[in-house]
Amino acid sequence: MKIQKKHIKYIILVLLIVLALLAFDVRLKTVHYTITSDKINKPMRIALITDLHSCRYGAGQKTLIDAVNREKPDIVLLGGDIFDDEIPDENTKVFLTAIAKDYPCYYVTGNHEYWSMRSDEMLAWLDEHGIKDIGGKCVRVSQNSNEITLSGVNDPDQARYTGRGIGMRAELDKTRDARHADEFSILLAHRPSFVNIYLDYGFDLILTGHAHGGQWRIPGILNGTFAPDEGFFPKYAGGLYSFDHGTEMIVSRGLARESTRVPRIFNRPELVIIKISR
Repeated sequence: MKIQKKHIKYIILVLLIVLALLAFDVRLKTVHYTITSDKINKPMRIALITDLHSCRYGAGQKTLIDAVNREKPDIVLLGGDIFDDEIPDENTKVFLTAIAKDYPCYYVTGNHEYWSMRSDEMLAWLDEHGIKDIGGKCVRVSQNSNEITLSGVNDPDQARYTGRGIGMRAELDKTRDARHADEFSILLAHRPSFVNIYLDYGFDLILTGHAHGGQWRIPGILNGTFAPDEGFFPKYAGGLYSFDHGTEMIVSRGLARESTRVPRIFNRPELVIIKISR
């Protein structure tokens, strides 16, 4: 039986609508990665949150808070641009206030904290709420019978917008001197584009954001169209990347939604959960 032309048009229209719904879907998703190391005694879970840009995730940020609580992370790492330079801070503060009550939280700055010209105010607020700024620092974290070293670097826009800072290399030198070689080492940084510098310091795991997943994607074909610093067809738009000597890098696609001038296509915002086990 022949399909009438008008039926074909309806079918094509329905397919286009479904494709558009999938393409512009900006519901939160949770992405899981597993990292293994002989330096780990018992499994631990890390939540990596980047590029929130004070975007809204339901009333009282319930969607995002509930997503974190379902995963029950041992620690939460906040990889910069959690605040924004244009959108008011309310959504960010509601979210951070909630999670800081239940989880140890560690923070590094992104470029938008400095673009706001209020970075000192933001960092003071974090300190008041028990969220540790680890930019240019190295701290030891004890979780689940594990001792890990957690290092952070400030976004390089610090110097441009505040006139302060010793520079990324100097910060990384400081963290290397404070690390313990037999402990699993994590670097929390905002920008993946400086990975060739990070690799000089022998971290076991590097965690970043900033690229927003390359904004437009074609799953399985094109992992991002454009990212800050990297330009068109970025190499590190989002996902897990492995390097020589056992170093791995995870780049979060981030949580930015209404703050982006260009819509995300086939690129849902994500909460990243990392399981590290022996």
